[in-house]
Amino acid sequence: MNPPTEPRLDIAPFRARRARLLARMHALGGGIALLPTAPERPRNRDALYPYRFDSYFYYLTGFCEPEAVVALIAGEEDRSILFCRAKDEEREIWDGYRFGPEAAQAAFGFDQAWTIGELERRLPELLSNQPVLWCSLGYDRAWDDKIMAALNAVRAQCRSGVVAPHAVRELRTELDEMRLIKDDFELATMRRAACISAAAHRRAMAATRPGRFEYEIEAELLYAFRAAGSQAPAYTSIVASGPNACVLHYVDNDRRMADGELLLIDAGCELDGYASDITRTFPVNGRFSGPQRDIYELVLAAQTAAKAAIRPGAHWNAPHEAAVKVLAQGMLDLKLLNGSLDSVLENGDYRRFYMHRTGHWLGLDVHDAGDYKQDGHWRPLVPGMVLTVEPGCYIRPDETVPEVFWNIGVRIEDDAVVTAQGCEILTDEAPRSVADIEALMREAQP
Repeated sequence: MNPPTEPRLDIAPFRARRARLLARMHALGGGIALLPTAPERPRNRDALYPYRFDSYFYYLTGFCEPEAVVALIAGEEDRSILFCRAKDEEREIWDGYRFGPEAAQAAFGFDQAWTIGELERRLPELLSNQPVLWCSLGYDRAWDDKIMAALNAVRAQCRSGVVAPHAVRELRTELDEMRLIKDDFELATMRRAACISAAAHRRAMAATRPGRFEYEIEAELLYAFRAAGSQAPAYTSIVASGPNACVLHYVDNDRRMADGELLLIDAGCELDGYASDITRTFPVNGRFSGPQRDIYELVLAAQTAAKAAIRPGAHWNAPHEAAVKVLAQGMLDLKLLNGSLDSVLENGDYRRFYMHRTGHWLGLDVHDAGDYKQDGHWRPLVPGMVLTVEPGCYIRPDETVPEVFWNIGVRIEDDAVVTAQGCEILTDEAPRSVADIEALMREAQP
């Protein structure tokens, strides 16, 4: 079977990442790093879920097939080795093209490649006389068992002078720090993903009207993602109308939308492994009511304050703190809360209506890799970090709250890259202001 017809992946960024990791390994004692990709998962009986590679593995390899392991050896001569499925023309008839070791070695820039069937036999040899084993244990029992078996096989040879690794280092910790700062290749991919998702949100707004079901709008999103080249949604889409907008992770998407309600959509595509993440909230009938507009403008002001707090040197929590201050004051002004701003912030009363944080890292995972604190302190932002900015306000029916606000749930989410000057918003093409949303929906009316 011929190889896929898409343009060949640029392997230079992946080789550069492997070189960076090897340099870090040398600085910390050398050794060997071992990293498997994700296993295939059964959906039911003999049907599998659509395959999605492990993000860490893909970050270093660009290789998308299941049943694969990468080994990186930091020695006198650095080596990169890929274990992958054997070339099998009969299986290709059923499952599609597979590279096999020879083609994979050439296409992805490895020094060596062997079949995955050789892994267990070769692991003890690869581990022998290595000072450090870099791996991640505790995530997959079958993988842990393979590593332990190989280590014990090396230890059994001690009387013949073979030395097993004397230390085990957590590989994901090193990769987390690398993944936190996006390179130009990653940022270009994320910009494309953001554009696809923003267009999908515009399509969803144009398709929304009273009487339609949430899943019909979800279908518009999924169509727009795939039609533009995205391989999959980055996460299960939230299409939440009326009271469902006050459920943070609502995914049933099966309610009929009614006139006078808001629709909250939290949806983003995945493109070449990288996630986008956008939330927009808008009126089902295309026109914000007074109370809806009040809450929406409050959340938008909070988001504006959070974006202004994103700059190099600011700590991770600064955008959240800026958003919370605006939200808390607005809740007081709208009589959702009582007291002073200081007291509401100190005792956390605002959490009745805003119970989550203002963002998270974004990249190969929608909640991407990387610690948020260092040495007990919020880490400083640096150029190349990508984060979401997503304040919200969710008001369930409560007799202590003015009834005009009941069942109003608003979240506005954008994706931001930290730059030398502040931040770049990747998702500006999705309408955000009241005027722009109403204009788009008005023009789309039949």
